Amino acid sequence: MTRIDFYLLTSANPELRLDYACRLAHKAWSKGHRVYINCNDEAQAETLDRLLWSFRADTFLPHALASDDAQQAVVCGCGEPPAAHNDLLINLADTTADSFSRFSRMAEIVIEHDPVRLPARERFRFYRERGYPHQTHQIRIAG
Repeated sequence: MTRIDFYLLTSANPELRLDYACRLAHKAWSKGHRVYINCNDEAQAETLDRLLWSFRADTFLPHALASDDAQQAVVCGCGEPPAAHNDLLINLADTTADSFSRFSRMAEIVIEHDPVRLPARERFRFYRERGYPHQTHQIRIAG
């Protein structure tokens, strides 16, 4: 059964949400996992793709847009995840990913901004009502 982690960032800045997604993807990749980052739309996926090139100057993270190369270790998209990806799903979309249950783990990154926080609460209830194991992590953002 998919384990779900909610990362609650003490910020309302949407850019920090994407930055945290990059950090989680890098950590998972460095441990040998394949990662699919589910975005709201193509524009968000493209923004995240650009950010993955630059978020850490000291390392390279192999990644691509799902439409360009779905076989990379880290893939950004806004639709059905590539078949080869079933380790970690990072959900940045406002809705529950249809195929989340095929992943070992899923991360929901939430910021203190109602358009993000309120749909995340609904997803939390959805997972809890269906018995998915979940944890909540408070992430204090400096500044």
